[in-house]
Amino acid sequence: MNDTAPTVDTQEVALYEIRRRIHPRAVHGTFAAWRWALVFATQAVFYGLPWLKWGDRPAVLFDLAARKFYIFGLVFWPQDAIYLTVLLILSALSLFLFTAVAGRLWCGYACPQTVYTEIFLWIEQKIEGDRLARIRLDAAPPSLKKFVTRALKHIAWLAVAVWTGYTFVGYFTPIRELGVRTITWQLGPWETFWILFYSFATYGNAGFMREQVCKYMCPYARFQSVMFDRDTLIITYDPQRGEPRGARARTADRQAQGIGDCVDCGICVQACPTGIDIRDGLQYECIGCAACIDGCDQVMDKMGYPRGLIRYTTERALSERLPSSSIVSHLVRPRTLVYGTLLLAIASVAAWSLATRNPLRVDVMRDRGALAREASPGVVENVYRIQVMNTDERARRYDVHAKGLPGIAVAGIDQPVAVDSAGTRLVPLRIAAPLEPAGAPALQPGTHKIELIVTATDDPTISRHEHTTFIVPR
Repeated sequence: MNDTAPTVDTQEVALYEIRRRIHPRAVHGTFAAWRWALVFATQAVFYGLPWLKWGDRPAVLFDLAARKFYIFGLVFWPQDAIYLTVLLILSALSLFLFTAVAGRLWCGYACPQTVYTEIFLWIEQKIEGDRLARIRLDAAPPSLKKFVTRALKHIAWLAVAVWTGYTFVGYFTPIRELGVRTITWQLGPWETFWILFYSFATYGNAGFMREQVCKYMCPYARFQSVMFDRDTLIITYDPQRGEPRGARARTADRQAQGIGDCVDCGICVQACPTGIDIRDGLQYECIGCAACIDGCDQVMDKMGYPRGLIRYTTERALSERLPSSSIVSHLVRPRTLVYGTLLLAIASVAAWSLATRNPLRVDVMRDRGALAREASPGVVENVYRIQVMNTDERARRYDVHAKGLPGIAVAGIDQPVAVDSAGTRLVPLRIAAPLEPAGAPALQPGTHKIELIVTATDDPTISRHEHTTFIVPR
């Protein structure tokens, strides 16, 4: 009997992959041009809006302290939160529609993570060089040149990040006032916190985390597949045309060698900001930026092959070899029709609501400290407080009336009530009614429903009817 234990080979397996630093290759082409056009457009809006003036105030300002949101000529109050809900619904439906039609267009072209990563990568390329130069710099031992180069890059990154944080806070505090307070070291604690926090978030996400945000932190990558179908335009490698792949001379006859159009150069992988190989099929890490398409097209041009080895197409078109006209015809299908119809209907209702929006808001509150009382023989008085909010851009004057009981009248206020532009005013008032009105039955003890009517003196169409109760004591 052999007591010797058999030798067992052990292998250590890592449960988590160590991150490989990705240095995307710079490519040029149609999709790169579109991507940069959207970078310029989105950042022109973001950095420019806080500086626009609308009369004597910023065109866009979210004044949280005063609970007023200014968007050009519109003034929104907390009572207008329904419009925020509608905006979120429209954003979600737009995202669903764009994804069903052409995949992750938002991620690849307009997402802030993508936009700022593009900006930070451009700075990195200008200071450290192209992809190979950055890889060599990573591998180089510590030196003064390496330190200075990296320091310049991080200083540039921090400058962009801090300006981004400053601009973000400029949407909540008038940006010119914010600049004066920054220079004179008079920033408040919350303004200081949010400038530093947003700067740090921009610096960390776009400078260091980059693809990690898209791959592991963004939930959209996880549920995007439920919005895809066989007719969704996605970035796809054509294996029937490209395989078997292999290197060859530019003048080589690929058909004679029995190889496909893919020269296995790896440029599609080098250009990918998330480091995937699109030739392995669609992966959730793909953000739809189309950098691999531009890179592959450049190689196809050099080899004299037709473009489109990697292209925007659909699963159905690729498997059935359908022409481009058929792809376009399949974009209109039940899923996109439902999304489009809902989007159009909600947007139309929201636009109509904004166009016919009443700039007057009225809240009626009974004064709990003053009960109903008999103010004079035969006359009962109730005390109220009304909050009149003028959301218009100009000051207005309002008349206040009451109805619902015979002989009822408003007393105790100077009419008309003046309210400043985008202002609010709390007005105490008394409403009196006779116990035995002429030509009408006597008022019975208990509660009676009445209506307060507030109307602009210069525009009768601006009016509010608010219901409340009038108490007759026993």
